[in-house]
Formats: sequence, C-alpha cells, structure tokens
Amino acid sequence: MTLINESHPEEFILLGFADRPWLELPLFITLLITYPTALVGNIIIILVSKLDPRLHSPMYFFLTTLSCLDICYTTSIVPQMLFCLGSSTKTISYTGCVIQLYFYSIMGCAESLLLAVMSFDRYVAICRPLHYTVIMNQCICILLVSIVWLGGMAYAFSEVTVTFQLPWCGVNNLDHLVCEIPVMIKTACGEKKANELALSVVCIFLLAVPFCLILASYASIGHAVLKIQSSAGRKKAFGTCSSHLIVVLLFYGPAISMYLQPPSSITRGQPKFMTLFYGVVTPTLNPFIYTLRNKDVKGALGNLVRSIFSSK
Repeated sequence: MTLINESHPEEFILLGFADRPWLELPLFITLLITYPTALVGNIIIILVSKLDPRLHSPMYFFLTTLSCLDICYTTSIVPQMLFCLGSSTKTISYTGCVIQLYFYSIMGCAESLLLAVMSFDRYVAICRPLHYTVIMNQCICILLVSIVWLGGMAYAFSEVTVTFQLPWCGVNNLDHLVCEIPVMIKTACGEKKANELALSVVCIFLLAVPFCLILASYASIGHAVLKIQSSAGRKKAFGTCSSHLIVVLLFYGPAISMYLQPPSSITRGQPKFMTLFYGVVTPTLNPFIYTLRNKDVKGALGNLVRSIFSSK
C-alpha cells in the first residue's frame, strides 16, 4: 500500500492559533520551558533507575521505558509546535507530516499499552506478593515491553497508512499545531465514515479497554491495601500506586475525549488543547509525580546528587 496518492498536497499549512494570535507568544515561552524540563526530568529518571542497584526491579524497568517513551513522544511534536508558534511560516511538508504522524502514533499507542502493563505489575506486586518474582521475571518483563512497542508500531502503520489514502482535493489547511489522525481525517474530502469507524474501533481496544483494565486492577489493589495491617506498608503501597494512577488519569482523560468520538464532531480548538495536554503536560509532569511521591526514587536521586558533589 503506497502512502502517496495523486491528490495529496506538497505541504500542509498548520493554522495553529491563527484565530487567537495573542496565545502564540505565551504558549511559545511555555513550550520553551516545559520541553527541556520534560527531557531533563525523564533522563534523570532513566539514569537513577539504571545506576542505583536498589531500583533494578520490574517496576523501575517499566518506569524507565515510560520515560524513554515520553522523551520520544514530546520530541516528535514539540519542535514542530515551537516552529509553528514562533515563525510566520507555519507549514510542514507532506513527507514531514507522514513521518511525524507515524512516530507520534507509535509513541502514543505504546504509552497507552505500557500504562496498562504497569498497572498489572502493581497488581501482582500487591495482590500476589509471594509469586511476584516468579510472574514478573526478566523474560516476562522484556516480552511485555516488546508487545507494547509492537502494538504501537502495528497501530501506526495500519491507521496512519489508511488515513493518508484519503483524497485531499487540494485542501492543505490543518486546524492544528501538528499532524494528528482525527484532524487529518476531518480535513480530507470524500467518504470518511469507514475511516472514522475504524479509528473508533481501534481506539476502543487501545484506550478504553486498557483504561478499564487499569481501573479493575486498582479496585483489587485498593481492596488488598486495606487488608495490610502495617500502616507503613499501607502508606508505601498507596504512595507507589497513587503516582501511577495520577499519570493514568492525566493521559487517558484527554486522549479518550479526543479519540473516542467521530473526527467530524471534534470542535474547533479541541485538538490543539488536548494535544498540548497529553503530548506535553503529562510527559513533563510524569518524572515529578514519580519522584515526589516515591521514597525509593527520591533516595536514589539524593544518593546520585551526593555522589556527584563528593566526587567533585
């Protein structure tokens, strides 16, 4: 299946906030601050998890994978957003749009699946503690992460490819800051009902089903935590799981509101604000949520800082 059809434009014009030009400078400054913050925060999580032997566990293996995903996720869209907001030339080539959409879709889908895997890890750790090391062994962890990446690639190569088969009829204005599937479908001409239905069905399996499984896992976790007699044990379990639950709500809330509705019914301005939230805000907050609410990570980070200064 080829990506390029005869009607595709040479480039797309990203309208961004052309209807609200007063927003462009504040958003540009905000992104200029949050993007490096997201990169540094996630890199620190990766370094701490790798360098501290106490964090060589399945939970931190998945957390490291989440940080890698967040780095790639934000990098696939934020530079384009900065260019769109800070330049008078608000265009992206057709090929650039295809590449961006592939990477953005892979990372977004993989993160959705990974959050479900992380909830399963917490479920096993708290509800099946005696079998944790047997169930969550190294091979299973690598297998689960491989499924996450393969699932993201399968979604991107199927959904993005089908989206770019739609005729464009000379239309090249995208009411967005980046290329995103619902906006691309809404902008294309011709019959789009099949594409909208396919997107909704796929996103039910990739967003709604994992979200429901996560909620079911945490219902069981909550029941198990209440049975823990030690107040310190309850507090540690609650702190670890609440961090993950906050990340889940921050990611799935905007994503579900964006993808589980027909693209034709998306209101103007909604895609831009939703993308800013789950594509920029959530990856930036993730390292702080896990660091501030996790004593192990804070202790490892403190040890790393002390070792750096002591070596100097």
